[in-house]
Amino acid sequence: MASEKPLVAVTCTAPVNIAVIKYWGKRDEELILPINSSLSVTLHQDQLKTTTTAVISKDFTEDRIWLNGREEDIGQPRIQACLREIRRLARKRRSDEEEDPPPLSLSYKVHIASVNNFPTAAGLASSAAGYACLAYSLAQVYGVESDLSEVARRGSGSACRSLYGGFVEWQMGEQADGKDSVARQVAPESHWPELRVLILVVSAEKKLTGSTVGMQTSVETSPLLKFRAEAVVPARMAEMIRHIKERNFQGFGQLTMKDSNQFHATCLDTFPPISYLSDISRRVIHLVHRFNAHHGQTKVAYTFDAGPNAVIFTLDDTVAEFVAAVRHSFPPGSNGDKFLKGLPVRPAPLSEELKAALGVEPTPSGIRYIIVTQVGPGPQILDHPHAHLLGPDGLPKPMP
Repeated sequence: MASEKPLVAVTCTAPVNIAVIKYWGKRDEELILPINSSLSVTLHQDQLKTTTTAVISKDFTEDRIWLNGREEDIGQPRIQACLREIRRLARKRRSDEEEDPPPLSLSYKVHIASVNNFPTAAGLASSAAGYACLAYSLAQVYGVESDLSEVARRGSGSACRSLYGGFVEWQMGEQADGKDSVARQVAPESHWPELRVLILVVSAEKKLTGSTVGMQTSVETSPLLKFRAEAVVPARMAEMIRHIKERNFQGFGQLTMKDSNQFHATCLDTFPPISYLSDISRRVIHLVHRFNAHHGQTKVAYTFDAGPNAVIFTLDDTVAEFVAAVRHSFPPGSNGDKFLKGLPVRPAPLSEELKAALGVEPTPSGIRYIIVTQVGPGPQILDHPHAHLLGPDGLPKPMP
């Protein structure tokens, strides 16, 4: 990057990640350090992504940010933490290189625009993709090349996991300053090509209890959460990494479901209790267990974050039959043709035996739609200028 361009613009995309060993609880609210390690799967950006443009210019008089077309308050503490951290790293890099004097661009104000191609705060991990994308874009414009875990983490803990593709571990770290609380890739996206991810969208509403407040209350009041972090998660992390490396779906699926259930148990153990699952969520859990019992093995696995939407893991050869089972149990409403989004799924018949095994009273329109996706890569830089969300004046381009 030439140090004195009047304007530098970069556009990046970043993925959503879904934790299979859950992060819930901080040991440091300020630095966003977790009470346990966690492990996630990065989803493909063809289906779910955040796109962010960052522009620095000597002509800007203040930092500004637009989310999904609306200008937001750049003074939000977590956005400020990311900006401070990236500028600190940029200054550090310059002083290490003995550039004298440091380039003026370090003092330039930044304009940021970010859009999601999925509903924000719908329990689709929008903050993780958003802050990973922010960290990655800012690093590009300010010329920072070091590990960005810390920058992304200061925005949203789980965001550090969205800095990598494939299967990603967030190591809790030991140090008080959090320097060793970083994300690392356990296996690349190419490692398990048959793995598929279905997101069953129950509701796109904003949740009752946000994650930040929820996990704070859990840390303060749940003895079960403390036990989980200290006595359960370390062994589960090792076991999950082993299942992934061996591509053992049975082991991976069972542990994913158990860990999701334990996370929601700690929410119920919080006082006052927190419940993120809805009746529809519980019916999906029931459906998955009946489907697996019918097949005599774990062919599908669910996990739920801090919201009612189900994320289902399965292998490509099971997708069509499971989608048919979901359609049978939750007959789509008027949007029958728009019920499936993402990767194509061939229609499959449901055997009478499986129908009987599911034994459910159908819940019409219980599931709004399904997003079919797979494991994907980490953040990407978009090269063509027409990808920029901000024009040469640093203001949002009119939406097409």
